[in-house]
Amino acid sequence: MPRNTRRLRPAVAVAAVALAAVAVATPIANSASAQPSSERSGKNLVDVQLLSFNDFHGNLEAPSGSSGRLVTGHHIDPATGKPVDETVNVGGVEYLASHLEEARKGHDRSLTVAAGDLIGASPLLSAAFHDEPSIEALNKLGLDVTSVGNHEFDEGYKELQRIADGGCIEDGDGQDNQNSCAAHEYAGADFDILAANVTEDASGKTILPAYAIKEVDGVKIGFIGMTLEGTPDIVTAEGVKGLTFKDEVETANALVPKLKKKGVKAIVTLIHEGANLPKEKWTDPATGTVYDVNARYDYTCEGGGEMVAGSPILPIAQNLDPEIDMVVTGHTHNPYVCDVPDPEGKSRLITSASSFGRLYTETNLKYNLKSRDIVRSSVKGSNLLVTRDVAKAPDQTALINTYKELVTPIASRVLGSISGDVTRTTNASGESALGDLIADAQLADQSTVVNGQTPVIAFMNPGGIRADLTAANSPYGEAVGDVTYDEAFTVQPFNNYLVSLTMTGQDIYDLLTQQVTGTNAASHKILQVSKGFSYQISPSGPVDGSVTLNGQPIDKAASYRVVTNNFLQGGGDAFAAFTKGTDPYYGGLDIDAFAAYLEANSPYTPGALDRITGTH
Repeated sequence: MPRNTRRLRPAVAVAAVALAAVAVATPIANSASAQPSSERSGKNLVDVQLLSFNDFHGNLEAPSGSSGRLVTGHHIDPATGKPVDETVNVGGVEYLASHLEEARKGHDRSLTVAAGDLIGASPLLSAAFHDEPSIEALNKLGLDVTSVGNHEFDEGYKELQRIADGGCIEDGDGQDNQNSCAAHEYAGADFDILAANVTEDASGKTILPAYAIKEVDGVKIGFIGMTLEGTPDIVTAEGVKGLTFKDEVETANALVPKLKKKGVKAIVTLIHEGANLPKEKWTDPATGTVYDVNARYDYTCEGGGEMVAGSPILPIAQNLDPEIDMVVTGHTHNPYVCDVPDPEGKSRLITSASSFGRLYTETNLKYNLKSRDIVRSSVKGSNLLVTRDVAKAPDQTALINTYKELVTPIASRVLGSISGDVTRTTNASGESALGDLIADAQLADQSTVVNGQTPVIAFMNPGGIRADLTAANSPYGEAVGDVTYDEAFTVQPFNNYLVSLTMTGQDIYDLLTQQVTGTNAASHKILQVSKGFSYQISPSGPVDGSVTLNGQPIDKAASYRVVTNNFLQGGGDAFAAFTKGTDPYYGGLDIDAFAAYLEANSPYTPGALDRITGTH
């Protein structure tokens, strides 16, 4: 079907301003700061509710496994004497919509906002239809405004603009297991999608609006929406081609005077960047023993924990203009409600609601109708569980059922079988059984063979493996151990292309070093590798001379044909060594290679984890 644009969104150019001075402050639990006496008096004050979430990633159905749980507490297992997590099953748009509807009751002035990655890296139910079902679901649950995140660029910014505005794609009614406008003409988003710090090189304008002003019953709030400046480092090069991603602080601070000229003094920033969190220090009440355990969903900063020093959101939050009253964040999939003082030392709330619709943040505040600003001392937020003990939202159930019927022919196809669970769980060296399987599938794929050059090594990024492959039955009724396309897609949901390229032995050594150095030093990213390739890892990189192919040492001066996905080939996850590769050749989709390998190697039994040795 031809694209039928529902509405055009104005692009807003953004000027840069100097960085504000860094406020030296430690994130603490939400606290109040002094306000003028006129605001403390309660005169002209009205209540406003903000509901927020982030990193939905197209999770229409309740997510399964660890992706559908959150930690609520801990206890000692009497059999082992060790602490275990107490968890609750959460998430699913049917429940999220019901919780939000209930939360709004009694609040005449309520807005619902988000902080990016609402689509992309989605389950098949959404991804098979270019994430159109997720946007329709978000329309139904009453979302008002969101920022973009890095995954909104997975299919390029022109596709992101279509997602915002509506219309259909000429995709052959199911070609590559995707189908636009399968149920009806896609109408686009009813909410604003903001991209203040993303400009098109050709025009210099933002690809989507930079801000939105929402008015509700006398209250006027401006929302600035941004993704992280480092988006090009974690998205395929093709997805961000022709775009510039600007500094978050400079962008937001430059927009403050623009909003004030429009009579807007209450300002909230929606930004797809976040904080890293530590383990929780949990004390066994019976013995007083302190353990490092997985943190509760309400631990930071509501329950005594703090953000990890150096978290990427902190210098941004500390430098945003003092006129900005609140910061809603995402990206790291972590839950927190914290106070990070602004450059003037005033309390400023910063929140994140985990991911996959498992939490939402309720923030209540006072708005002064006379000064037209938020009373900063009144801003109080809490993360709330999206439990599954409430009635499902009927309109969301109907939407899900429509697309489940349409996706069944694709999703239910059995590819092969596995002898038992094949998981992402890594050994001490960083190797996993599922990583081995995916790397082997990429090496076996013939679509990247060109001019007689067949890849001899495959590399897979661990962050691209999104779920375990389990032997348990799926909803389609196949036999235990059978793997459906739906299950395979859940493991690899990005629709990345496989790319072969030529790298020198030195490039390969550099690549393996980049797993544990530079940007990856703080959180190591151990690439999964194909059969026949092996090496010993150390805290500083591969042990010299240990890198071998089929038992023979890699020659640093020689050339080798390798295969990876286009995300890594573009230097994603800070693996710049891939960009030195020559003669790149694009093959088919990674999910197609994975599916074909499962079909050709059924039943599949994992081998020993012996490709990577050592510790890092």
